[in-house]
Amino acid sequence: MGDISCSNANGTNVYSQRKSCWYEEEIEENLRWCFALNSILHTGATQFQDIQLLDTKPFGKALVIDGKLQSAEIDEFIYHESLVHPPLLHHPNPKTIFVMGGGEGSTARELLRHKTVNKVVMCDIDEEVVEFCKSYLAVNSEAFGDPRLELIINDARVELEKRDDKYDVIIGDLADPLEGGPCYQLYTKTFYELTVKPRLMEGGIFVTQAGPAGVFSHTEVFSCIFNTLKQVFKYVVPYSAHIPSYADIWGWVMASDYPITLSPDELDLRMKQRINGENRYLDGKTFVSASTLSKAVRKSGCSKIHLWAWTRFSSQARSSCLTRDEFVHER
Repeated sequence: MGDISCSNANGTNVYSQRKSCWYEEEIEENLRWCFALNSILHTGATQFQDIQLLDTKPFGKALVIDGKLQSAEIDEFIYHESLVHPPLLHHPNPKTIFVMGGGEGSTARELLRHKTVNKVVMCDIDEEVVEFCKSYLAVNSEAFGDPRLELIINDARVELEKRDDKYDVIIGDLADPLEGGPCYQLYTKTFYELTVKPRLMEGGIFVTQAGPAGVFSHTEVFSCIFNTLKQVFKYVVPYSAHIPSYADIWGWVMASDYPITLSPDELDLRMKQRINGENRYLDGKTFVSASTLSKAVRKSGCSKIHLWAWTRFSSQARSSCLTRDEFVHER
């Protein structure tokens, strides 16, 4: 859980006289990540989770859900450009998109920059968090007001299973699959095979955030998500990027039954033709670099382990909720 502590000049913790306030989050046993705060902008609780909006000194406004940093103002674009643009650019003509999670609106914002997109269905379980993000995250206000966005408040698995519609791209912007966690069943072989894959149109692509992907952290969930998807789809592409506010490398995995290979020049051309505005992080060369994993991550895997069969998860693996969807996902 994340903690906020304030100290006076002699280092004593105090909760009045907030002259030196810090946010601290335990990433794993014996390892904590902390940074200074300017102020606490909001604290609250919904039916599903606790919410804090912090004004941080290094990362600007940051959303914290259940004690885990979800998204930060200064670098959320790295996460959301990496989640959204690779699958849409590799698809020949993406028009309809389904987002599992994404309640804070940043994923929808990036999707709606694509000129080909005419419908985005965003399904998040926590209406209060969605409304909170509408109120406090002005950067996404235009996305929430876009007529192409259909907002559904429901469990994403239930919503996908009851719909007959098919989509060009399905995006998983959910919390990590921790044991007993709210998103565990949305990362299983059964879910990918029986729910996600049948809802993809011909040529369709699925992408999911896949948790920490660093040299030491990738074994928490990243490798297993990759290997689980390899059992369901013919073509699977893992990739990663450093996100400063997460204090780690973060991972995503794309999957399809159709080849998903484009050169850097082809990606750049599609970006120029299809996307309104210019990306701050992702271009063709960046994606090629992101999809070239380090030797340690490539060699280490769990190909014989399916997520649905795990008996142990890292209790400290970070939630992607909300940012990762920026701030709130399937809770």
